[in-house]
Amino acid sequence: MTTAPATRTSLREALLRLGLEEGDVVMVHAGLRSLGPVLGGVNTVVQALLDTVGARGTLMAYLDWEMGVEPEDFEDARLREEIPTFDKRTARAARDHGILAETLRTWPGAVRSDHPDAGMAAIGARAEWLCANHPLPYGYGPGSPLARLVEAEGKVLMLGAPLETLTVLHHAEHLADLPGKRVVRYQRPLLIDGERRWVDFEEFDTSEPVTDALRASSVDPFTRIGEQCLAEGIGRSGTVAQAPSHLFDARRLVRRGVAWLEAFPR
Repeated sequence: MTTAPATRTSLREALLRLGLEEGDVVMVHAGLRSLGPVLGGVNTVVQALLDTVGARGTLMAYLDWEMGVEPEDFEDARLREEIPTFDKRTARAARDHGILAETLRTWPGAVRSDHPDAGMAAIGARAEWLCANHPLPYGYGPGSPLARLVEAEGKVLMLGAPLETLTVLHHAEHLADLPGKRVVRYQRPLLIDGERRWVDFEEFDTSEPVTDALRASSVDPFTRIGEQCLAEGIGRSGTVAQAPSHLFDARRLVRRGVAWLEAFPR
């Protein structure tokens, strides 16, 4: 028996059952394959999300930047000069974040923040506010779109995406009082006053758990924090199309994340 494809209407109904509401500000992570067949594909998913939050609502997604280079390429002077200058109008979302992020980036009316690596795209009533004045140093900390998502009492939707990809918890890593947080320093080519310049960046390491104690553990911090939040009622679980999905209160998720990280054995 062939499974009928999900539709714009059935997706909206499932999102409403999960707890997404009109007027919500929501950060979306999606593993679209887990949804199964969708009539109209990724565009239908975006339309269903926009239908659900309505004209007063806002969608946001994490982009990063698909540079197409490896870290060692920055050490090769010839390649370094050929590395593209970051242009937020055209820079594609990193492939690791899936097709939904790139679709949101290119959606009519989408707004993108200025950070090449911690960058977000947003659509809707509060998109400009979420993405404005994104700090270049420590782009997951205060003043970032993640901080504003929390300030707006927003939500985080995991649409068939694993809990380990809860990007908002990088904001919790920034806020947590932890000894020995690893700091990374690097450069990116940006257009400054009409000229290409290599700009210095500094950030807590987001490629792995932020301290050596967390990295040495067999526990994935984001998965464990997400599971604890679901158990405590900070998030809700359900099925959207064929995808196991979760919806979290961003503020309470970050607060629980900070507490969990600070309580982790050192």
